[in-house]
Amino acid sequence: MNIRQLRYISEVAKHGLNVSATAESLYTSQPGVSKQIRQLEDELGVQIFERSGRQLTRITPAGQVLIELADRALIEVETIRRQAREFSDPKRGSLSIGASHTQARYVLPEVLSAFHQQYPQVHIELHQGTPLQLAQLLEDGQADFAIATESLQHFDNLVMLPCYNWQRGVLVPVGHPLADGEPLTLERLASYPLLTYVFGFAPGSVIERAFRARKLQPEIALTATDADVLKNYVRLGFGVAVIARMCWTEADRTDLRMIDASHLFDASMVKIGFRRGTFLRRYMYDFLEGFAPHLTREAIDTALGVTNHRALEALFVDAELPLR
Repeated sequence: MNIRQLRYISEVAKHGLNVSATAESLYTSQPGVSKQIRQLEDELGVQIFERSGRQLTRITPAGQVLIELADRALIEVETIRRQAREFSDPKRGSLSIGASHTQARYVLPEVLSAFHQQYPQVHIELHQGTPLQLAQLLEDGQADFAIATESLQHFDNLVMLPCYNWQRGVLVPVGHPLADGEPLTLERLASYPLLTYVFGFAPGSVIERAFRARKLQPEIALTATDADVLKNYVRLGFGVAVIARMCWTEADRTDLRMIDASHLFDASMVKIGFRRGTFLRRYMYDFLEGFAPHLTREAIDTALGVTNHRALEALFVDAELPLR
């Protein structure tokens, strides 16, 4: 048994039993992957995958257990590597971050600029996606951290830490009736087509709850993951956009207006997450504190000792989170 074989069975499971896709992702050959899996099964004396001809069709019950153990072992192997690098060269390494467009475009630049000044030899890799995609990046080991507004608590192996709260505003073209200085109400807002984030009006979301409480059903004209895309469609006359207030920049002031909607919609919390059991290098602790100053090394280490989500939330109940 070797690390390569453990990685192969883990990756095959993650790629939906597609050996070809697994081989491509690992920059190796399909026959090589199949051979190594067969050798591992022969050595262990159990079948990990069921087959129909050359195709893998399902994971056996024994395979489910072994793949889970392999995933844990691979995390430990990565921990050993990171620990060794921490001793050999603490200021050199890589940092992979998954984030929404809003975080990547409007929050992280200032944080990463300061981080880069402190750690110029750390390579930074930035991924963008939906919360579910970001959680999957963590699950697959392709990202060290994921930053998301929507809770990822249903992923039991992720540690999610609160960072800051953000408020919504309504973006309208210059001269729009909603920008007439009169109080903004949900009734007035519902009389115009709305643009918002993907999942922004999903059942149970902040926006959906607010309108439902007033028995209003606004027309959702367009959704997108990118605030800049929403801005452009506001300019094109598709409707008005409910987005994060922090997305309105100086450059937008020439043709757009942002109307405060914090009295209409509850603030949302941004959290940063990572896989439980991940070895955090010194520069990773520094990144976390740079992103959310209350996430000191002591606070993070305390959080790592808590496995219950409610107990974890209780640790930060008195933290004064910034408001954006």
